[in-house]
Amino acid sequence: MPDKFKGTLTALAAADAIAQGWRSARSQDHLELLPISDGGDGFGELIGRALGAESRRTPTVNAAHEPLEATWWWHPATRTAIVESARIIGLSLLPAGQYHPFALDTFGLGPVIRAVRQLEARRCLIGIGGSATNDGGFGLARSLGWQFRNPNDEPILKWTDLGTLARIQAPVAAPQDEAAIQPHGHEPVEFIVAVDVQNPLLGPEGCSRIYGPQKGLKPDDFALAEACLGQLARVVALHHQKDGARQPGAGAAGGLGFGLQAFLGASLEPGFALFAQVTRLNDFLAGADLVVTGEGAIDASTLMGKGVGELAKICRNHQIPCLGLAGIATDRDRLRGVFTRLLALTPDLTSPENAKTQASLWLSRAAAQAAQTWPFPATTPPCTSAPK
Repeated sequence: MPDKFKGTLTALAAADAIAQGWRSARSQDHLELLPISDGGDGFGELIGRALGAESRRTPTVNAAHEPLEATWWWHPATRTAIVESARIIGLSLLPAGQYHPFALDTFGLGPVIRAVRQLEARRCLIGIGGSATNDGGFGLARSLGWQFRNPNDEPILKWTDLGTLARIQAPVAAPQDEAAIQPHGHEPVEFIVAVDVQNPLLGPEGCSRIYGPQKGLKPDDFALAEACLGQLARVVALHHQKDGARQPGAGAAGGLGFGLQAFLGASLEPGFALFAQVTRLNDFLAGADLVVTGEGAIDASTLMGKGVGELAKICRNHQIPCLGLAGIATDRDRLRGVFTRLLALTPDLTSPENAKTQASLWLSRAAAQAAQTWPFPATTPPCTSAPK
């Protein structure tokens, strides 16, 4: 049950590699594969597979407004849509270092949201991790018909001009709040957002300072980004008569969590909890002798709401042994007692270069090595590597 190994393996590919390695050492074991996601890359495909949903494609643009066809998923029986933002405005879709976040926005999500509404969906699950953007959902709102005006009543077309925002105007033909009725008299879509972090929109723990640098923001950019998102939050609070900027998860995906709340009336939920609910995780774990999970880096942040850490805690509560496989593992003392065992590709097995360029091979070898010592001796200390 791994998450993705970011930059090297999808969760599906990681699960296949782990299964291959385990089977090479213990061919008699019965393995079940359920790759996991907490709302980032892979969320749509994994949730779609779990529900038996069909894929759909919608023409739109990426975060740099370059054309693309976005894949999303539709489950007709429950009228549920699944959208993965990373497939539309994801950082992985852009050449590294070529675009600055000031030139990117969430506009491309709009056509997909419109397609969801046209199908008269009852609910839409949106995973928002892995975005390239830091616009607070401004681009998405513009795409859906929201208008942003400065003190001279001129339209604001770039999120970096939001510092001059004086008022916003809701679209005439679209819902204006979460209780509104959609055009043509249909019930509104219930938008549920899977957030993989709990940061607020603004401040020292906000999206610009904490996650902006991963997307290309420099320290000199923080003041402008904070001023623009801060003014957006103030005007939205006046418009809606409530302040959503401090809500945990509002700062997820460069403030897209905030924007989805403000402009679609969405609810924010911890991504892995949503994944566990949709996939009926507790039923899946019933009777399991061992859970094998993993991701690119297992460290202290793994225990701060990320899927792999949440899964390990569930296993601990159910007294199911949990093996964690990682590209690299740090903070092992803090992880002691959560994972039954922890094995890292580097430095436990190979070099960082090999772990990145041959991730599937080395992950498979790590799984085989762990399988050779299963059942783990009761005297084995937690969070130690298997013997070489």
